[in-house]
Amino acid sequence: MAIIHRAQLNPSKNDLLRAWVPKQPWLGSVDCSTLERVDAYRFDDPDGEVGIETHLMRSADGRILQVPLTYRGAPLDGAETALIATMDHSVLGERWVYDACCDPVYVSAVATAILTGGAGVEMVFADTADHIPVTAHVVGSGTARASVPAVESVTCSTVGTDTIIRAGSLELTVARVIDADRVSDPETLTGTWPGQTTPALLVTIA
Repeated sequence: MAIIHRAQLNPSKNDLLRAWVPKQPWLGSVDCSTLERVDAYRFDDPDGEVGIETHLMRSADGRILQVPLTYRGAPLDGAETALIATMDHSVLGERWVYDACCDPVYVSAVATAILTGGAGVEMVFADTADHIPVTAHVVGSGTARASVPAVESVTCSTVGTDTIIRAGSLELTVARVIDADRVSDPETLTGTWPGQTTPALLVTIA
């Protein structure tokens, strides 16, 4: 379960994304002159230290972009090139915001969801424990008893509009630009959100 604080953020997540996304090599020919937030989904860090949130953004030409971020209370060693920005959080203080594809905590979380048939987590407000409605629903294709390799370090590369993540024996493909006609691999994370009622392919494991 993700604990959400009622906080002021500087810069805001939307401002951060609108500044960073248009510079990324995985955009291809997508028109990012405007970016609109569509939805987001979260996974839990079992240690409760790292926030894991994947943003779904609509580009000026109507494409849906997938942008996973991690939020940390201290810098991630060796991940300087994956640092997007620092953010002032009025409750938690300074936060380091990373491209989650280069963060082992995100990679472990999404691989676990895929291989064990897991899903995005519920969200509650920290001050009241009230539940926050979840409208982006994601689910993995695996089974609960599947084993998940430990993730200690990761490397990332760009192939077309995908990010390829290698972590030990795992190879994940994160679709940065969602394609409704994309052929599904055996091990997948798929999702739906308002306006996307057919499950869309989000992440695969080779």
